[in-house]
This record gives sequence, C-alpha cells and structure tokens, in this order.
Amino acid sequence: MDLFKKCAEYTRANDYRAMGIYPYFHALQSRQDTEVIMEGKRRIMLGSNNYLGLTINDDIIKAGLDALEQYGTGCSGSRFLNGTLSLHLELEKELAAFLGKEDVITFSTGFQSNLGIISAIVGHSDYVICDKENHASIYDGCKLSFGKMLRYKHSDMADLEKQLKKVPESAGCLIVTDGVFSMGGDIADLPAITDLAQKYGARVMVDDAHALGVIGKGGRGSASYFGLEDKVDIYMGTFSKSLASLGGYMASSAVVCDYVKHNSRPFIFSASMPPANAAVALAALKHLEANPQLPQQLLDISAYFRDCLTARGIKIRQSETPVVPIYTYDPTVTLQIAKELYEAGVYVNCSLPPATAPNECLLRTSLMATHTKALCDEAADIIKTVLARHDLA
Repeated sequence: MDLFKKCAEYTRANDYRAMGIYPYFHALQSRQDTEVIMEGKRRIMLGSNNYLGLTINDDIIKAGLDALEQYGTGCSGSRFLNGTLSLHLELEKELAAFLGKEDVITFSTGFQSNLGIISAIVGHSDYVICDKENHASIYDGCKLSFGKMLRYKHSDMADLEKQLKKVPESAGCLIVTDGVFSMGGDIADLPAITDLAQKYGARVMVDDAHALGVIGKGGRGSASYFGLEDKVDIYMGTFSKSLASLGGYMASSAVVCDYVKHNSRPFIFSASMPPANAAVALAALKHLEANPQLPQQLLDISAYFRDCLTARGIKIRQSETPVVPIYTYDPTVTLQIAKELYEAGVYVNCSLPPATAPNECLLRTSLMATHTKALCDEAADIIKTVLARHDLA
C-alpha cells in the first residue's frame, strides 16, 4: 500500500474549505496587539496568548535588536556544543531567581521543553500520570519516554489516586499537569495533587505555559498561586506567551536540571534559542519583575470581559484566568460562528474534537493586560449579535 494513501484520503480540511468555514492560517499583517490587521481588515484580537501585551513594548523590541547586533542571527549549534551564549546563562539565572528554584535550563520551544524533560526523567521502569486535558506536548513527551503512561479524568482527584495505586512501590512516578489548562482556562488542583504525590511517593511536574505572568505572586505561576513552591518539583513553561518571545524552560533543583542537561535528547540535539529570542525573553522577564501589577491588571480586564459576556446572556465556561471559553456545542456551528465573528471584526480560536467532546465545542477567547474596557464592550456586542443568529444568546 502507498504510504501517502492516508494523505490523499484526508478530506476534513478541504471539506471545511468547501463549506467556507475553514478557520486556520489567517495571515497577520501587523504587530500582535489587541487590535490587528489581518487579511486587510481590522480585527479585535481575542485569540492570542500575548497575555501581558509585551510583543509591542519598545524597550523589549530594542533588546532583541541589540542582541542581533551583538550576537548575530543564530547560534548554529546546540547548547551542548557551540550554542551556549552568556545571554542564555543570564536568562536562566534571572528566571531561577524569579521562580525560587535552584536552577533553570532553557529549550528552543515550549513543545520541545515537555518532550525533553519528560523523556529524560521518566525511564524504563517508571510511570508518568497525566490529566486527560494536558497539552499535546505532554502526551508526546510521555510517548517519547520509555515509561508507562496512566491518565486520570480531568481534575478528578479520586481518579488520580486510583491511578497512583496502580504504580508499584519499586517504580518511580511523575505526575504531570497543566497549571492553567489552555482550552478551559481552569487551574489545576495543586493542593490535592501535591498531597497525593506525597502520600504515594510521586514527584510533581507542572506545565505553567499559561500561568507564568498570569497567576501567582507577581505572575510566578500556579505553585506560587497556591503557596506550594516547595511541593512542586519541576516547573515547565514557555517564553512565547507572557514573555513575548519563543522558547521554553525547566526550573527545578540543580541536580535534576544537571541530569536533564546531560540526558535529554531534544535538548542535546537541537540548536539553542537564537540570541534575539533569549534577549527578548530576558527583557520581558525583567519588565514583569519591575511591573508586578501587570498580572492583576490582566485578571481584572479578564473578569470585566467575562461580566460583559454574562450580562449579554452568553454562556461561558467559568475560570479566573484570561482564557474565557464560550460554549458553541456543535463543530460545524462553531466554525460558522468563528467565520461570522472574523468577518465582523473579532478574531477567536475554535476548540473542536478531539480537544473537546463531540458536542462540547468552544470558542476560546483570551485577553491581554492591554485590552481596554471599550474593546471588551465592542467585542462582546459583536459576539452577542453573531451568537443570537444561532440561538446561543
């Protein structure tokens, strides 16, 4: 059988294109901001993870330009060999101090961070236990490891304990959870997770991609949010969201970081973060440290937007974070609504199966600290008008 037969038989994308509701790859023609030009028209941006709005900050942009001048465009090698810059080391030191961990190592992307951490830590006789709504990169990291993966129902602590009971006492065990879940915006129950980890001798890793700069003291993430910094063994996060750059990191004890440095294939065999990315992440981190009010500003405008939607009779999935999902239920209806919103000047993301159950589709909206109340009101009015056509408002 021809290897490419599956490609020819894949029709879903073309089916959506034929229906005029294909929602992906819209071209941005301006900076990533609260309002953008996308395919020639102004759109209110409610589909970005630029949570603190730092992608357009002049000082942060200058830091990237200065790094290009000093270091050039790239490193042309892995951190293991010729690709470690003093800039990488400064970023790791600054981030470790910010997060209150002994050490940090950086990866080229957030996705690669989860691949590199989990595959290095979880060995042949080990177990890794995942929340069913964890990010795809966590699942792929588990597949890349040689351990056995178990899953528990989303935020179901009884089911987590059931899975923990399956782990032999002789085996190592890592519980991995998103800190803030990227589609629903809800926060993991870290107090219960860490209690169960202690009871069963497991370690805990938290993916804070959507929590850094968002929750916790000064934006330090989900462990800080609960006051559990000493109970979470590994923090993973990204620079592509609140820190306005590209790349990822692992924060942990010095001994764990050193082990991953020397045993993580995605870390050892990938080129390091380009200088401009590292410089921008470092400048954004320092900006966050100097402006600890930004995460609260973000949460306040997110709460305002939720109130706007609720006041207009729009059913949302409740959360405390800048991720505000709107129930649209049916996949085709969801895509049609997203198209109508796009045409009306509001950009949102679609959450479809397998990311959701077949009849629990969502429009994922997300806020930035730089959104204004006026923009929230304008967007909410447009959303209500479009949803009303589909009897959803």
